[in-house]
Amino acid sequence: MPNYRPEPTEEEVLTYFDTCSNWGRWGPDDSAGTINLITPDKRVEAAATVKNGRSVSLARPWDTVGKPGNWSPAQHFMRSGPDACADYIGIVFHGYATTHVDALCHIYWEGKIWNGKSSRDEITFGGARSGDVAAWVNGITTRGVLVDIPRFRGVEYVAADEPVRGYEIEEAAARQGVELRPGDAVCVYAGREKFYAQNPDYTPGVRPQPGLHADTAPVFKKHDTSILVWDQLDHRPSPYPTFEDPPRAGGPVHVFAIVYMGMPLLDNALLEPLADACAEEGRYEFMLTVNPLHIRGGTGSPVNPIATF
Repeated sequence: MPNYRPEPTEEEVLTYFDTCSNWGRWGPDDSAGTINLITPDKRVEAAATVKNGRSVSLARPWDTVGKPGNWSPAQHFMRSGPDACADYIGIVFHGYATTHVDALCHIYWEGKIWNGKSSRDEITFGGARSGDVAAWVNGITTRGVLVDIPRFRGVEYVAADEPVRGYEIEEAAARQGVELRPGDAVCVYAGREKFYAQNPDYTPGVRPQPGLHADTAPVFKKHDTSILVWDQLDHRPSPYPTFEDPPRAGGPVHVFAIVYMGMPLLDNALLEPLADACAEEGRYEFMLTVNPLHIRGGTGSPVNPIATF
């Protein structure tokens, strides 16, 4: 296990609203947020990481079975005719079952969404006027970096009472011999599959919940991360009453990332196969491609992220 460091105080964490903010950085009407950091040169850098063409999907299977953690299961119906068949699909993709990307309109804080705009003004029944997933219609292609926290700690998975800390992300990356660069997609592997296997009675979303500590937010801001890809989400309950009394949607990482940094979150990624591939390849960088559906006004999209070595 790495050396333990004391948690920041709540007063220190609340300074993240200012120190982690990117409001106005790309203009008052921006909806793309930190995806602006993925320049044409960054895409070329990402392509240069491809050496042997091996590809790995980071998506979980479409889950049509209702169960704890999948309270609104996906729908898939088939209709067959004499010469062809067609299907219907429907989904509420936010939650714990589906691999999806959160758009910047998805989370509010004190009535504000990304760039300080009013949720009351920007969010309508017909969709969001700003911060919607259509801002990324041309796709997200960048250098991906996997940070393997269980390997760094010497354990199988991140436990519910031992959240991933910000300093661990930097130290684990350094131990893996990989640099965190501006515009990177940072994939934080916490061992979700192994955690569920060892805790069969655990219900996703019920506290205590394993995941990332609030103090990871300044690390992503410091390194100008373009998108966070994770298998476990916010550590809950947060030790900070501001985020738990009453409980806030998503938790502190969701709030700091989406509302203030403008950094999309790729939730419920299937990262165990990627962690295995990185270990086999002996490297922790790759090209990552994420292509959201073109949903005008949408709060996000189901995705099938692909890592290519």
